[in-house]
Amino acid sequence: MCDILIATPKATENGVMLFAKNSDRDPNESQIIEYIPRMHHSEEKVKLTYVEFPQVEETNAIIISRPWWMYGAEMGANEYGVVIGNTAVFTKEPYNKIGITGMDMIRLALERTKSAREALDFIIKIIEEHGQGGSGSYEHEFYYHNSFIIADPKEAWVLETAGRFWVAKRIKSVYSISNGLTIGTDWDMASSDLVRYAKEKYKCNIKEEGFAKCFTSKLITYFARAKERREFTMSKLLEREGSITIEYFAEILRAHREEKFAPWKSSMKDICIHYKGTFTPSQTASAQISYLATDFQIHWFTGTSNTCLSIFKPFVFDVEPPSFGKKPTNKYDPETYWWKHEYLHRLFIGAYQKYFSDYRKEADEIEKKSFQGFPKKYLEFKKGNVPKEEIEKLINEILEKEENLRKKWTDKLRREGVKISGGFFFKRAWSRVNKAAGLRFS
Repeated sequence: MCDILIATPKATENGVMLFAKNSDRDPNESQIIEYIPRMHHSEEKVKLTYVEFPQVEETNAIIISRPWWMYGAEMGANEYGVVIGNTAVFTKEPYNKIGITGMDMIRLALERTKSAREALDFIIKIIEEHGQGGSGSYEHEFYYHNSFIIADPKEAWVLETAGRFWVAKRIKSVYSISNGLTIGTDWDMASSDLVRYAKEKYKCNIKEEGFAKCFTSKLITYFARAKERREFTMSKLLEREGSITIEYFAEILRAHREEKFAPWKSSMKDICIHYKGTFTPSQTASAQISYLATDFQIHWFTGTSNTCLSIFKPFVFDVEPPSFGKKPTNKYDPETYWWKHEYLHRLFIGAYQKYFSDYRKEADEIEKKSFQGFPKKYLEFKKGNVPKEEIEKLINEILEKEENLRKKWTDKLRREGVKISGGFFFKRAWSRVNKAAGLRFS
């Protein structure tokens, strides 16, 4: 399950477009922050997650956060300032077991388009000509359709789909999507045959009842708690409409609904979801926030699970991106970036209420340099006042501080012999997950 936020220039403190997403996956489904440079291609086809697709001669440079086993990405940005994220939605239309996933569409659009409107049209063309399909999970079958938020510095769109049918709306101020359809009758664009199809197939007057009502599969959407999460994120955005900042977006992405939160209290109503077992089967695996000014863009990614325990690191396209080393899988590997943090996260499960506040204070000091110090320095670089090496050095300093913090808290919690608490069923659920990953704490 996922949540995406967007605030247009009229809704933000600095008059720029802001985009953010939490990506939720199965607890062992690691995610990779991956920079792919501008490339020339001679091959006729590119292999997506499940199917092949026509290749183009040249693809844009992109930064993406993707599940380890997929071609496509949960979210990302390209060198032209286009950002895209998707969420799973559950509709009355049938699901294709093989096809182009929503994540594949994100990567394809980022690689091949230069504006939000161009990306919107590109994804719509895929939906209409190829459809969508394929399981969204590595470890079990999980089929759904997709909603997207697509933005650049000048405009933002929400695109919602049900099979090969779709509606799109331009976002004027703030918007959020979760795991349910949201667009009623106020779309700006729609499938050419949508009205007739909805009436004949579902006996639904879509012009009066709306896209969401006509196409939503209510049962799964209910258990995904899409309505509650979306109501929460929209209320938070409207509270600060006109003065929204990147720090405020981070605060929303870290939100838990319980006041005295602990991992075993997590539910699908949380924005920062923690795995709990059958009724909360996923966790936030990575997150992105993007600052989209017309003359420069900065993209922050966590690349680690549980946004509340993570630090957003800055990425830009005109300096050498940092390397995250060996790519992870769904098996524990202490040499990989995602799993090193995940080891700390799983230690923290038993110490969250005792130590989270102390840990977060230290993490916030690092993130302050990321959210405030980096943009100031980067703007000076864009003006020609500081060399590229200073920007690269600052990014590496932030990453080094994050690594030192991780080591410090990992050592501390290991010395104290922290164990998972939270009741029999919670501990059993985590025991199974850790065993599947080959992760042991003894």
